[in-house]
Amino acid sequence: MRDRLILLPGWGLGISPLEPLAVALRGLDARLRVEIEPLPVLASAQLDDWLDELDAALPDDVWLGGWSLGGMLASELAARRGERCCGLVTLASNPCFVSRDDWPNAMPCATFEDFIDGFRKAPNTTLKRFSLLCSEGRGMASLLLNGAPKAEPDTLLAGLELLAKMDTRPALQHFNGPQFHVFAGQDELVPASVASDVLALLPDVEVGLMEQACHAFLLQAPHELAAAIQSFLTGLGDD
Repeated sequence: MRDRLILLPGWGLGISPLEPLAVALRGLDARLRVEIEPLPVLASAQLDDWLDELDAALPDDVWLGGWSLGGMLASELAARRGERCCGLVTLASNPCFVSRDDWPNAMPCATFEDFIDGFRKAPNTTLKRFSLLCSEGRGMASLLLNGAPKAEPDTLLAGLELLAKMDTRPALQHFNGPQFHVFAGQDELVPASVASDVLALLPDVEVGLMEQACHAFLLQAPHELAAAIQSFLTGLGDD
């Protein structure tokens, strides 16, 4: 099913931000089946619990992709599946969302801890702040918030706790299928410099950077992003 791409959304905002990109991709290639799969609704912050849910829900032998946290989960699932995954596409997805000594180009630990603390105290206010960080302005932030599903704070908190401890570098290095990682030059959550870090980590994969885009570039510039993804898929041929 090399003509089937399943996309996973990011944290907290549901599937709506991915819909313009899915429509754009279908418009470029009517043979490409693009589907959006919601993230699991779990109170667990254990990665294996999330991967077990996704592995059971998604068919084998498809392309896996995702935005931000969704891209990190797609990376881990691709590594778990190996030859049962056609390839991987990640969008504004840092292998480590929170900085580490050996991966400094990420959100500082103190900033992330403040964010989690703010979410525990005032989840709705923090989600609004998050939508602004994703966006190029209040109009886009409102679109993101209006499309977000109603979710229990406990499940959203579990997603944040998972995000804090994930490190997808081993998974990306383990997965031998084709990979395309796209980043945004004006991203306030994932530094643009991660693009060069990923290329240094994985010199044989494709890495793209949309210079004038924000974290929610799949909503901001879906046609440009779709063209880049389609060009990557087409360039692989039929093998």
